[in-house]
Amino acid sequence: MKTKVLITVKTYPTLSVKYDELVCTAGFTEDGRWIRIYPVEYRKKDYNDQYKKYDWVEVDLVKNDSDFRPESFRPRTADTPFVKIGELDTKGNWALRKEIVLSHIHTDLTKLIAEAQDKNIGTSLAVFKPTKIVDFVIEEVDREWDEKKLASLKQFNLFESTDKGFEVVKKLPYKFSYTFEDINGRRSTLMIEDWEIGQLFWNCLYRSGSEERACELVKKKYIDDFAKTKDLHLFLGTTKRFHFTGRNPFVIIGTFTPKTETQTKLDLF
Repeated sequence: MKTKVLITVKTYPTLSVKYDELVCTAGFTEDGRWIRIYPVEYRKKDYNDQYKKYDWVEVDLVKNDSDFRPESFRPRTADTPFVKIGELDTKGNWALRKEIVLSHIHTDLTKLIAEAQDKNIGTSLAVFKPTKIVDFVIEEVDREWDEKKLASLKQFNLFESTDKGFEVVKKLPYKFSYTFEDINGRRSTLMIEDWEIGQLFWNCLYRSGSEERACELVKKKYIDDFAKTKDLHLFLGTTKRFHFTGRNPFVIIGTFTPKTETQTKLDLF
């Protein structure tokens, strides 16, 4: 079915033996429902077919039968185009974006998790408003992709001439997370898997030449800017593997950061 989707989420690329390098994409349909589009070999798409956040796109989607989560769909074929038909700008402190994104906001994490793990509901995507940002956590992780997975990719693509010259994205050497509290004081630390935080790290590293300084700059952005001067909302998504079994199956797959009303008023002076 041809579906109109407002793109709001692009996660940092991950490796898949079957599909090479994948990006999980999510957004909203015209009637305000969440939708997940996966798999998408985003960086292999032609330039004109590469969408950005807050683009309206039209794409031929079918239900992803390999994913039980109700919001999960996939492009009909690997070559299915994402046709850009418009975009939502930031005028009026993100007024048009707010109409769609903030139509249903969660504030109680325990209730959201229960809703996700109720098989009659199965919510796997949500807009969440934290009551308090407690910390921004940076942890060092493996610096290279798994050798066995890389070897499998090379073997799998041995006869695919279309992939000649394609190089997989660099693996992030750090894991970034927010620690926050919900409306009932429940404290959680969730990893941020947004494409933007990965790109921010690489850009800061390029400018500063220091991983330590790059991490400091990323933290400054997410604490001093997003948490202190923006009306921060988090886009949350479950991991398929832990959707029904994890104590908290959600990760942060994006941020929504219009200015606070106070900041907007200050900008007028």
